Amino acid sequence: MIQYPKSNDVLNTTNRGNPAESGLCTLCRADCKGRCETWLSCMKGRKLLYPRDFGTVTAGSSNTNHIGVSYNNLRIQGYNYGANGLGNGLTNSADDCIFPNVSLETEFGKNVKTKSRIPVMTGALGSTFIAQKYWESFAVGAAIVGFPIVIGENVVGVDKNSILKNGKIVKAPELERRIDVYLRYYDGYGAIIVQMNVEDTRNGVAEYLIEKYGDKVIIELKWGQGAKDIGGEIQVTSLEYAAFLKERGYIVDPDPTKPEVQEAFKSGAIKSFARHSRLGYTDLNNYYEVHKSFMDSIDYLRKLGYKRITLKTGSYGMEALAMAIKFATEAKLDLLTIDGSGGGTGMSPWNMMESWGVPSINLHAKAYEYAQILAANGEEVVDMAFAGGLAREDHIFKALALGAPFTKLVCMGRALMIPGFLGANIEGAIYPDRRERLNGNWDSIPKNIADEFGIVPEEIFAGYFDVQNKIGKDEMKNIPFGAIAVWTLADKLGAGLQQLMAGARKFKISEISRNDLFAANRDTEKETNIKFITDVGDETAKRILSL
Repeated sequence: MIQYPKSNDVLNTTNRGNPAESGLCTLCRADCKGRCETWLSCMKGRKLLYPRDFGTVTAGSSNTNHIGVSYNNLRIQGYNYGANGLGNGLTNSADDCIFPNVSLETEFGKNVKTKSRIPVMTGALGSTFIAQKYWESFAVGAAIVGFPIVIGENVVGVDKNSILKNGKIVKAPELERRIDVYLRYYDGYGAIIVQMNVEDTRNGVAEYLIEKYGDKVIIELKWGQGAKDIGGEIQVTSLEYAAFLKERGYIVDPDPTKPEVQEAFKSGAIKSFARHSRLGYTDLNNYYEVHKSFMDSIDYLRKLGYKRITLKTGSYGMEALAMAIKFATEAKLDLLTIDGSGGGTGMSPWNMMESWGVPSINLHAKAYEYAQILAANGEEVVDMAFAGGLAREDHIFKALALGAPFTKLVCMGRALMIPGFLGANIEGAIYPDRRERLNGNWDSIPKNIADEFGIVPEEIFAGYFDVQNKIGKDEMKNIPFGAIAVWTLADKLGAGLQQLMAGARKFKISEISRNDLFAANRDTEKETNIKFITDVGDETAKRILSL
């Protein structure tokens, strides 16, 4: 297994736990006091793009040993002439070809285009209590920045206050809360996407949403994710709640209705229960049956009135990947999110997360290959988003380039949750009366934050006044600090991506191509079909030398 460094002296960052390829700790805690790169970016913003202690240091890269196949073993091209994609009256002059003029706007969809100010979206934030606790920060942050956010599966099913009659929803307060929070600040960029799994379909989530929200909501079918090979799960510590979930039709392990389990819980031998969802398509046996079932589902959703429908698939093998791309293209879906192994936001079984499925870079490289086959046959390939352990601006560029021209967004799970945690902790520490409501974990501002940033939000968050400028000074009292942290992180990711794109002479997202990458080792070249560093442009270089 490749080991990633725990600290970066240049950026003055360090990981509390073992770092993954993304740069995040493998176990990311809501109460963490720092200081990985993503955590620190939520306060510093774009300043974290640069080495610390300017004026007293020099800095050089340590990223020269490229071992194995991973996103970190793709490198980004730079060019010494030209400019592509300038718009809005800009010219190819040196005065106009500056990185702040790079447009990060993107869009996806078939008949209805959904716009995003930056090419990112959240992972599915569903029935996990983390998603529920910090939703306000996640949703308001996504809305004011202007990128899509996904409400994951089972939100209605686990909500004690939701009401089902004859197995169908008649009241869904938690689901409505999540949608309404986002829509309050939605300004035409981004989207609210709601996932459905087996239980959600049975409960009538699609029917309920179309009646209440119409085309304000995008509906998403879910095949899987990159963290686990079974349905979603949560953990509960109440016997009563566990019994409620079983009555709702979920798989609960161990079974809270068994007398011996109840006795074990009362004695303290059992302290929690895991609630699981069901596998889909269990009654189908081949490609043709899955195809018919899927297309029937899409037809039904369209008849209900849905104008935008998306699909999320996980890190299954090549057959399932091909089916996802083919079906989504044939059904004219608006987006296909492909989630490779290495991602995850919830409580997936750990050794399953470690050992199942196709790693992100392998899956994404094959997705491009399969999409190319469809395109060569004259088909208009579905727009795609790549997911699975992606967190930094270079990851965004590489994922967009690896799948270009089909990839329109990069889906980020844990990276876009960290600012919600951090902001809630800071706000709860400054305003103790808000701590419980916000699920803040700190009694006071930690010394490392106070010493480096300050003790009030105007000092702590580099993006504070940008948010205030957007939504107005009077409205700032309603903006959770977690949303300000989302904005600040997005500013860092956006500025970093603009710089990488300007160096590649690409001034809008649609100009990014696979030619903007090269492979840092032969193994990565073989798996991705991205040429090795010194092979890229070698023939052209030799022609220049012979002129």
